[in-house]
Amino acid sequence: MNPPVAAHPALSTRACELFGVRYPVVQTGMGWVSGARLTAATAEAGGLGILASATMTLEELGAAITRVEGRTSNPFGVNLLPSQPDAAERISLIIERGVRVASFAAAPRADQVARLGDAGVATVVTVGAPRHAEKVLSMGVDAVIAQGGEGGGHTGSIPTSLLVPGVVEATRGSDLVVLAAGGMHDGSSLAGALGWGADGIAMGTRFLLTAESQVPEHVKDVYLRSGLNSTVVTTAIDGAPQRVIRTEVIDGLESARGPMRFLAAARNAFAFARQSGTSPMDLLRTARNMHDDSELTWAQVALAANAPMMTRASVVDGDLGVGILPTGQV
Repeated sequence: MNPPVAAHPALSTRACELFGVRYPVVQTGMGWVSGARLTAATAEAGGLGILASATMTLEELGAAITRVEGRTSNPFGVNLLPSQPDAAERISLIIERGVRVASFAAAPRADQVARLGDAGVATVVTVGAPRHAEKVLSMGVDAVIAQGGEGGGHTGSIPTSLLVPGVVEATRGSDLVVLAAGGMHDGSSLAGALGWGADGIAMGTRFLLTAESQVPEHVKDVYLRSGLNSTVVTTAIDGAPQRVIRTEVIDGLESARGPMRFLAAARNAFAFARQSGTSPMDLLRTARNMHDDSELTWAQVALAANAPMMTRASVVDGDLGVGILPTGQV
């Protein structure tokens, strides 16, 4: 990425002030993708890079933070799963290391937000509806990423062009920073988001395709060859809607019978637990938290735990025969 240049005054938004960055552009915390190199490069270029910690052990997260700090002195963030058994330890690490931002793809607990806020860490939560933004605002969250249906991975059904203005209106009069996500990919996307009243944008797929991304080149080529109509929103992966590139793997998942899909998910869930340093008991505890905190059935919880391994197979191992390719419509 090129070094930052002087920003136009119109690009100096509340997001820049909150995050301490030059440009109101956020690189989201994508599991297996948003590592130290990409996060540091984004920060050094003037945006907010976010480390994806859910696919790291606590020790690996500490080492990744050290690597980012070795590459840039600019602010960056860490993405967290609020239901992880060691979430409290990860929050402690973030606070101790002086990380500027903590982001959550799912709604955190109020005590987690308060603890981070008391330590001066800005909190960001991804939302898919105006009412979700109102809920996390009441917790004291500093910013939301309003991700529309064009977004990659887990996504909602409201188009970005309708969701973002709705979130802006629902939180009008507050200090909440609103970032637009879902189909964002260039300067025109940023201009459009600012026109909707947002304070900036968040992008995932676009950063996945950068030179600093660790995704194998032949996998990036598949993304680049895919058009707007090459994606599909499916619940076959983990029971929740996900936007991915349509492949033979996805077609196979959608046609598989429930019991077979469940057994494969359970095997991969325990494989992911070994990869991330999670004990079987912690995995079961996380599953119970997911079940208790959401409306997912136990079968859907097993599928949800399976999804990270399917993503890892493609974006880390480059195995397109078993992996999935989350993508936004960009």
